[in-house]
Amino acid sequence: MLIWLNGELIEESEARVSVFDHGLTVGDGVFETAKVVDGVPFALSRHIARLERSATGLGLPRPDAEIVRKACTEVAAQARGQAMHRLRITYTGGPSPLGSQRGDAGPTLVVAIAAAADMPATTPVAVVPWRRNERSAVTGLKTTSYGENVVALARAHAAGASEALFADTRDRLCEGTGSNVFVVVDGQALTPSLSSGCLAGVTRALVLEWTEATETDLDLDVLNSAEEIFLTSSTRDVQAVESVRGDTRRRDLPAPGPVTARIAATFAERSAADLDP
Repeated sequence: MLIWLNGELIEESEARVSVFDHGLTVGDGVFETAKVVDGVPFALSRHIARLERSATGLGLPRPDAEIVRKACTEVAAQARGQAMHRLRITYTGGPSPLGSQRGDAGPTLVVAIAAAADMPATTPVAVVPWRRNERSAVTGLKTTSYGENVVALARAHAAGASEALFADTRDRLCEGTGSNVFVVVDGQALTPSLSSGCLAGVTRALVLEWTEATETDLDLDVLNSAEEIFLTSSTRDVQAVESVRGDTRRRDLPAPGPVTARIAATFAERSAADLDP
């Protein structure tokens, strides 16, 4: 597969980014991940808009939306007629001094693609003991500083789960390492409000727009009583949670429950009808 790097398509084996790139040295960058369906990135306009918001929030120059769209379209087209792929847009501070200060070389833009396996219909999740800081300078931004997520996801994998769930500093349910979480209470699908510090996920937004789901503040303990739980993300779509695990907990759930199944079906139908909703 060819990679888009700073304005041109090149062979993956020839793609080079400076060892002084700020995205590498201090995690000064933002990114987006979109699924590719028959060579077309799903919800590309929403992903580009969030990339712009994240870059602005991090103080990076605003990326040129048309260039990003062109890069994504050309890279994704290579997967036409193939199984699902994952598209990754990475936008960093570019070559800079060895420290927090940015240089003046300009940003780095990379768009890459890789095959993606289909997600199982259900999954276990694990609650981790660390907290999302809803008052952080980068709250709500999709940055490349993912060390916290790497540690949490490894903890989840050790517990036999595919995703880790965080609370915020006020013990409210927040999000996963790469997903948003919904719970069903009294037959109503609910997801944490953005005030918890969770990322405004693209799939989360579509579920809120297309179904009866709503957002609200939720205590972490809702995981002990919710009738159903499901995750949303660009690669999971709507995925039912079959069990909640952790250091001192194990709870099995019906998966998918009726509400989750209905929302998953609605999402599948609506997303198939419009690849850029």
